[in-house]
Amino acid sequence: MQSSLKNSLYLGLAVLSLGAVAAVNTTASAASRVKVVSDVTLKTAGETRNVEATGTNALYNKPGTVRGAKRVASKSTMKKMANSKKSADYFRAYRVAKTNKGLVYYKVVSMNGKYRGYIYGGRSTTTFARGIQSVDTTKTAAMPAKTTGYHLANAKKNGLWTAPKNTQYKAKSVSLYGAGSKDTFTVSKAETKTREGSLYYYVTDDQDNSIAGWIYAGKGYKADATTQNLGGLALKAADAKATVDNSVTVNYVGSNGNSVGTSTFVTADKNTKQNDKVGTATNMAGNTLAQFINDGANTPAGYKVKTAATDASVASAVYGGTVSVNVYQAATSTIAFYLPSANGVSKGDQLNPDDFSKGKPAITAAQAAELTGNSNDTVVTTTSGTTSTVIDGFFTKKLYSKLLKATSDMTFANTADSAKTTTIKKGESYYITYTYSAVKTAKANSNTNNSSSTKYGDTIIAVFDQQATVAPALPDATNSGVTNY
Repeated sequence: MQSSLKNSLYLGLAVLSLGAVAAVNTTASAASRVKVVSDVTLKTAGETRNVEATGTNALYNKPGTVRGAKRVASKSTMKKMANSKKSADYFRAYRVAKTNKGLVYYKVVSMNGKYRGYIYGGRSTTTFARGIQSVDTTKTAAMPAKTTGYHLANAKKNGLWTAPKNTQYKAKSVSLYGAGSKDTFTVSKAETKTREGSLYYYVTDDQDNSIAGWIYAGKGYKADATTQNLGGLALKAADAKATVDNSVTVNYVGSNGNSVGTSTFVTADKNTKQNDKVGTATNMAGNTLAQFINDGANTPAGYKVKTAATDASVASAVYGGTVSVNVYQAATSTIAFYLPSANGVSKGDQLNPDDFSKGKPAITAAQAAELTGNSNDTVVTTTSGTTSTVIDGFFTKKLYSKLLKATSDMTFANTADSAKTTTIKKGESYYITYTYSAVKTAKANSNTNNSSSTKYGDTIIAVFDQQATVAPALPDATNSGVTNY
């Protein structure tokens, strides 16, 4: 009986103990439960609330330590977004919640709207921390040298935006309703997207300043470039889609009678019909058909129009028709610098850029253009015994060597007048003056019949006489500098 009582006492104590533990755990659980005590909308300007994930915390549908919180994006996903090169993976913070434990959670949404939820943000409701950090989604870029006269290249492909896409939450396209196809735009700001590095210009329609926004600008305007990579912008107004009712095909014919390429002239006039005469109608760039034909940008690469077209010469052109234009294969000559030979007929020693105090002498863009012509035509000519070359007049200034120092006694001959010599003693400083000789240049470029054998594309020999002068310094009137051509 005592054994039975003993067992009953043990069982009663055990049940009592379990009940006591249960009561303690229930009390502890109720005391430790995490609750949201505030959840408010952030009021500061949207661009001040752009953030990026740090990759240390996951994203939840409610503050992560609150009962029932479910994961929206794992820590691994958030880490990938933290290291992303896409602006779409930035976030905008728009609410802040605080728990009874003092933990702060920010509600965020990704710039592309794919992810939305709460992320741990430390213990401050005014400073982003832990799972997110503030970010500048764009950086200020250098303004282009040219800010006016731009056109939209293809609004369907690259239009205007209220902000560079995905750099601000809900950045949207700008309506171009009312913008004309000939409208010009002015650039007032330039930025690059921080992650992608892509360049955007802020442009305003000169004809309607209510039409303004950010547009992808490619590599931006380059003042020294022959072609521009401007993304959604162009320096010429874009033509309409070519049809038989608004366009003329220009067929470029080479010297052998075969076509070497075509281009298409599209009028800016409205309501034109097939077989209507083109006349002096212009395209979006403001050029007539004749001007379009003569524009080297429309000619096949490596060719030039043989005879300039005029409005009269294309007066019979009609929409839907074809105009044939004779072209020649163009070639560009280069210039090499030489001293005269002993007999003054052929070239002597070659002069290198380092022989001149300022490198190769400069020529103008117009002079450089004279070096390009029909590859079958000669560059150097002789007329009635009088020699002349295409480069006569290029080098009107005297050119000078660098300041030199004689390493031994020497006598220097004047190649323009062999009777004149200059004696230079060891240790003396001196310089050499180079003077262009048109007569010797023509002879050096001619064959034994005194007629030119140099064609466009060949190297032209430029001959310079030389004379030495003993002096401690170069004269002030040095040449005009290194050429770009």
